[in-house]
Amino acid sequence: MKKLGLIVAVSVGLSACASGMNGGTTTGNSNNHSNNIVTQYPVEAAMLNIYTKARSQKLVASVGNQTASADIKVTPKGSMIFNNKQVQGAEVNTINKVNNQVTDQSVAINYFTLNPLVFHGFTDSSGKYSLSNQTTTIPKMAMVGASSRLITEDVYADSSMRKKIGTYHQDWSLSRDSNNTAWFCIETSANLLVNNDPNGRSSECYKINAHGDILDSKVTISQPTTNGMKTITFTSR
Repeated sequence: MKKLGLIVAVSVGLSACASGMNGGTTTGNSNNHSNNIVTQYPVEAAMLNIYTKARSQKLVASVGNQTASADIKVTPKGSMIFNNKQVQGAEVNTINKVNNQVTDQSVAINYFTLNPLVFHGFTDSSGKYSLSNQTTTIPKMAMVGASSRLITEDVYADSSMRKKIGTYHQDWSLSRDSNNTAWFCIETSANLLVNNDPNGRSSECYKINAHGDILDSKVTISQPTTNGMKTITFTSR
């Protein structure tokens, strides 16, 4: 899957929640009692809400004396053809800003099939073409503390696939937040093709309830700099 397009905003900064989101559906209120400890969460439903359904969010981070932000909108595109396969598509439109000035806009489409949920790759407005190898089934339900490899993704400069520019691993994990909420995280490795990846590694984390609804989010990006690794966390507004 295409990781959130925050790199431009972060790079500019280095060189010099729920209220903002919608998505997912609430199907009941059995989670409202704080003394009920939820031990399993619907991982597949959470991923569907995050990557395939219409939603929007704003992420903000302080980078030195600057404010970096990203306005992200996910729009389902319906049935499409990708890599000669019939798939579903979801567009991710990201507008990066530094001190409220637009620095970059990117549009990507994630391609997937349903029942079970399988991700096949992405394309984006820079021409990149990605093929995903998802070797494990995304579970319907998972226990708090569970984690697993999700996909290995090869990224090419364009759809000709003559020039591979990146290979990434993506893993998921589930950790407790409260008695009835958990953090569901997608970790993306640094580029395995290079020793010093300017994009670094990233972690997208989403607070979910027992129905897989998205309640909050945060994205942490770790980038190599001349002084070692620099970590920046974007939080939802």
